[in-house]
Amino acid sequence: MHEYAGPAPQSKDEELLARLGYKQELKRDFSWFELMGLSFSIIGVVQSVASVLIYSIPNGGPVAMVWGWTVCCFFLMTIAFSMAELASAAPTSGGLYYWSFKFSSVRYQRVLSWTVGYSNSVGYICGLAGSDYATALQVLAAATIGYGGTFIPTSGQIFGVFCGLVVFHAVLSSLATKFLARIQLFYMGLNILIFLILVVALPVATPSQFKNSAKFVFGNFENLTLWPNGFAFLLSFLAPAWTIGGIDSSVHISEEAKHANVTVPRTIIMSTALGCILGWIFNVVVAFNMGTDMGTILSNPIGQPMATIIFNSLGQRGTLAVWSFIIITMNMTSMNILIAASRQTFAFSRDGALPFSKMLYRINKTTGTPVVCVIFCAFVAILFGLLSFAGPAAVGAVFTMGVVCQYIAYSIPILARHLGGKKFNPGPFNLGKLSAPVSFTAVAFMGMMIVILSFPSNENPTAATMNYTAVVVGGTLTLSMSYYFFPVYGGRNWFTGPVRTIDVETEDVSEKQSYKDSNPL
Repeated sequence: MHEYAGPAPQSKDEELLARLGYKQELKRDFSWFELMGLSFSIIGVVQSVASVLIYSIPNGGPVAMVWGWTVCCFFLMTIAFSMAELASAAPTSGGLYYWSFKFSSVRYQRVLSWTVGYSNSVGYICGLAGSDYATALQVLAAATIGYGGTFIPTSGQIFGVFCGLVVFHAVLSSLATKFLARIQLFYMGLNILIFLILVVALPVATPSQFKNSAKFVFGNFENLTLWPNGFAFLLSFLAPAWTIGGIDSSVHISEEAKHANVTVPRTIIMSTALGCILGWIFNVVVAFNMGTDMGTILSNPIGQPMATIIFNSLGQRGTLAVWSFIIITMNMTSMNILIAASRQTFAFSRDGALPFSKMLYRINKTTGTPVVCVIFCAFVAILFGLLSFAGPAAVGAVFTMGVVCQYIAYSIPILARHLGGKKFNPGPFNLGKLSAPVSFTAVAFMGMMIVILSFPSNENPTAATMNYTAVVVGGTLTLSMSYYFFPVYGGRNWFTGPVRTIDVETEDVSEKQSYKDSNPL
């Protein structure tokens, strides 16, 4: 790619982006509230909790749902604060790998930027695959409810619905930025509405035999795995970690947001906090109204614990009505994950790091969006969906892989910002003296979670119950690093980090010009 000596930036956003080395190519149509809507709908609360309740119920039951959520969300907020600091200082669509390059030592900045770029890209594509697979299960759960529990979907049927959903979301995500921005207000409103409906309806409609006491909700620990109680409790963290995922989603919309260095960090913090609080309330309400037989909830023919709980409270018609809204909001989640994934892919291809970058680095003239990147992300998500034919354990790896890849991508720039030896010029949002303690706490938690989420659900796994996260994540990272170190043609020989696309001087130009001689990686 060649540097672009374009016209002078016309706004403060364009001026800041130019200082980071990029010309304005995407349309800045997202207001703060619309950006908040996108980020919050990715979190989703109700639909996301519904998708991962299967991970909290067997690993502690009510205690995992209530207290596991509480403990995990404390650490999730430290990630949000650390991410917000970086986003305020340098808001760009490829934020995480850009920060890794900018703040890492000269010796390692290229390889770390490459690693983070691939981890972040794969993490979001896995997030799309996991979200749409969960949506497919929810759609077919509705069919099971409608047929009185007699319809049991096959793997082929699930995959077919999954593919249809991915294609549908690719079409929506390719629309004009202004449409994508405006629809977020509707998305956020519907997410809040379904939350309020269930928080009110479950306590009112649940029969007495399914109502639980406060002692049960806040003090009953039920471990249905073979792991010790303490470790099972930690495994339940996957539920809040996956639900409050995509903490950096608004970062990837930075180049489409107005006043990005203020609105992006504000969105990161407020959407994460709102998701944590509403998610806790929803879990408490569910725990009070789900009965005490955890095994029956998990083994019900409906196949979705949340749908079973709602069915016990609202009956068939009420469940189908509520579940249809959960399916709609889950579609919103998937669509917005794909939007964020495509922007990360666009930024990474702009810097030439992805195969076929010249094809991917394109803006559709009609919509003003990176349509080719949307199609690419959707196609790779479908490939990940093929893992569903390998069984439930492989599907679980798609869910956990999304979290693990994101945590790898989060940890490196946060550490680089403090340990890379480069000057950090804070943006409008800055934690001051609390920055380092909060950042190191966040990284320690993510490191622990990466290890924990690689463990199987039981001590003595079989091929069918093994956790394949380490295999899939390790294989993906191995492929990306093999591409980097490949002789002659590998990224090591040509990847120079973020590529300038506008001819504006910045204070770190001399670093980029001189790093290669002293950087063997």
